[in-house]
Amino acid sequence: MSYYNEGKWWASPFNDLEEVRKIIEVEPQVKIHDATLRDGEQTPGVVFDIDAKIRIAELLDELGVERIEVGMPAVSQSDYQAAKEISKRNLKAETFVFARATRQDIDMAAEAGAKGVIIEVPIGYPKLKYQFNWTWEKVAEKSIDCINYAKNQGLTAVFFPYDTTRARVEDLEQLINALTKEAVPHSIGVVDTMGCALPETIQYLVRKIKKLTNGLPVEVHTHNDFGMAVATELAGIAAGASCVHSCINGLGERTGNAALEHLMVSMKILLDMPNDYHIEKLPYICEEVSKISGVPIPLNMPVSGVRNYTRESGIGVDLVMKEPLAMFATAPALYGKTGDIKIGKKSGKASVEYFLDKFHLQATDEEIGEILNRIKAEGAEKKRLLTDDEFKEIHARAVK
Repeated sequence: MSYYNEGKWWASPFNDLEEVRKIIEVEPQVKIHDATLRDGEQTPGVVFDIDAKIRIAELLDELGVERIEVGMPAVSQSDYQAAKEISKRNLKAETFVFARATRQDIDMAAEAGAKGVIIEVPIGYPKLKYQFNWTWEKVAEKSIDCINYAKNQGLTAVFFPYDTTRARVEDLEQLINALTKEAVPHSIGVVDTMGCALPETIQYLVRKIKKLTNGLPVEVHTHNDFGMAVATELAGIAAGASCVHSCINGLGERTGNAALEHLMVSMKILLDMPNDYHIEKLPYICEEVSKISGVPIPLNMPVSGVRNYTRESGIGVDLVMKEPLAMFATAPALYGKTGDIKIGKKSGKASVEYFLDKFHLQATDEEIGEILNRIKAEGAEKKRLLTDDEFKEIHARAVK
């Protein structure tokens, strides 16, 4: 039963049904390519210096991420130096850099010591029409030269036609057909730059590109404009993608990229994929990157939020501590956390009894009712959870 792991998680058993599994075509090995150091830094107002980039790269490596995008050397001397310093370290993860379709950028990637290069070109029709005034032929011309040049330099060449999901069908088909004849990259990306594709659309594109290229590996890179970045990447994996891109804490332009922590946990638990990811370290690493970036983590953020195992409602209070998997899909202990009971407007009798036991206090049934009424009233009036001290004060006033 992959949906159940005693003491760790209890997901939906429907995930394991044959009718569900037969429509999931997961590759034997699917890698995570994390772009926090490049795409994550494109979050408005976020700046990572060289030391911060090295620190984040080490944290990603500690998690077990297979590929780390260490930046775009052509952007600045600082980015180049950071990429070079990280590439020199003995990380288990492969280091990749981001590059435009120019030989100069490819040269800088090689000089920085990267294992591979993400070669970006536009293919989305709004980009071609309004930003670049290019045709697909122009894109193909630049792509063919740089893919072959990168491969000749000994680099793993990932072709990254960004805004893929807004391309005209004929442009995308002709571009890929041209590449298969003149410059076959090591893999091709399906890039949902504007985060505007349905999960089913990503599946369609993954399968289409694999068919057009006779099985070339496909990577998926998505943004979160419609709140589906992780869902679309999981859909890509289910369609046969061999690599998915992410950023820690969902950092990135506008609404951000697919969050590494959500993607990693979903791959391990929901898709039951064999890997060596250390998901128990995710909350700590997310918090570290939050401090470095200056971007706070929402309280209820899955995996990393400090209140995602907090319960205010009185129903099931005892189970939060005794049988957490009755109340949550993943046990708090999986991430080194514990369940947390809070009191407020939505509390019940069981909540009061829990707090009485917690502080070794006594109260009759009648007094418990009075305490609960006061808790609800104060919680509603103050429009927040109440503190432990406020509970003790309420108890002192209610107990004769």
